[in-house]
Amino acid sequence: MINSAITGKEEKNRKISYAGKIAAAAFWIGLWQLAAMRLGQEILLASPVSVIRKLAELAQTAEFWKSIWFSFGRIAAGFGLALLLGILLAAASYACSLVEVLIKPLVSVMKSTPVASIIILCLIWIPSRNLSVFISFLMVFPVVYANVLEGLRQTDRKLLEMAEVFDVGIRKKICYIYLSEALPYLLTACSLGLGMCWKAGVAAEVIGVPDGSIGEKLYNAKIYLNTPDLFAWTIVIILISVLLEKCVLGLLRYLVHWVEKS
Repeated sequence: MINSAITGKEEKNRKISYAGKIAAAAFWIGLWQLAAMRLGQEILLASPVSVIRKLAELAQTAEFWKSIWFSFGRIAAGFGLALLLGILLAAASYACSLVEVLIKPLVSVMKSTPVASIIILCLIWIPSRNLSVFISFLMVFPVVYANVLEGLRQTDRKLLEMAEVFDVGIRKKICYIYLSEALPYLLTACSLGLGMCWKAGVAAEVIGVPDGSIGEKLYNAKIYLNTPDLFAWTIVIILISVLLEKCVLGLLRYLVHWVEKS
């Protein structure tokens, strides 16, 4: 009876939360529409209606989907590489202080250098088509590395001592102790990193202007003062970033659950 009441209350709170989010979104879209109507100049501020119409037009073309795939593949590759190396090097730094000493200056440089400076420098060495891969990697790697390393350092020493007493194998230590302790930090890193890698990756494309990329579409929209196009592509970037974040975080939780059960 009590469990049923709790479940019902949680469901009610969830519905209220969804309704609140929808109401907040409707409020800002309405405010956007009023501002566009008040200004009356599409070149300065496109209305939501014209942006949605333009988005529907773009979605019917093959070039639209090719541009999405072009940028998505490269930015996702940069993120995946940063995630893999960030986890491995964080584990290595946790196990060996010398590795941490060697990597720390590099991570500090990655975190401190302006994105625009990195993009312009990298254009000298890297073809513009692959620039977003490297830039996405540079933006995400420090976040993943620092968060995972901190998560490993916060591992409960008493659990490790207990594992030593009962002669627990390294695989079980990783699955049941280190992974469970570092997972919240890793999820936070992924949540932050995905937004950063998309913003930096698209910025790299806007500067490098590789053919067939989302960045090229944004650059052309700015050159030709096509504000509805600019807003439409911006919405596409936001939607892809949100969907990718949910997919990656869901996949990580599933993998951890699967490892713990195996």
